Amino acid sequence: MNIAFFGGSFDPPHLGHDSIVKMALSELDIDKLIIMPTFISPFKSQFSAPPELRLKWVKKLWGELKRVEILDFEIKQERPVPTIQSVKYIYETYDISEFYLIIGADHISSLDKWHDIAKLRELTKIIVAERDHIIIPCEFKKMDIHVNVSSSQIRQELASSQIPEVIKDDVIKFYKGNR
Repeated sequence: MNIAFFGGSFDPPHLGHDSIVKMALSELDIDKLIIMPTFISPFKSQFSAPPELRLKWVKKLWGELKRVEILDFEIKQERPVPTIQSVKYIYETYDISEFYLIIGADHISSLDKWHDIAKLRELTKIIVAERDHIIIPCEFKKMDIHVNVSSSQIRQELASSQIPEVIKDDVIKFYKGNR
């Protein structure tokens, strides 16, 4: 089975995330796209929206798409989970032929800080989604999505034009109420 794994905080999910999901389904040779929200990123000290709310948004956005599975493995751990641990969990769960790990270009500069990055590179093919005109080294396959938005920008500005319509009201209501 060919699997792609797309994890993240999704705090909140935005049109960039949505573009990545849709492009992965249409352009990668995969049987399944696993989307997994974090409890909290190992590189962050806090989250804005609670994990269960972010999971609800993710399920609302992509839970009904064919070949998509939403997993709450990291949320159930109730702690930061290194990507390598989630990858190993997926390997234990599925019979995998090819494993693609999808990351945003903003993570390239910190890859050397990821837990057991050598093993992660051995177990996966890393695919990088373009963002903010960051140059992607040729060692990585890239996804040309050209959406320059971040969740932190949405939280600060409530840039509703970057929030998928199906969750827009919930997202704006939550972040306005938590300013």
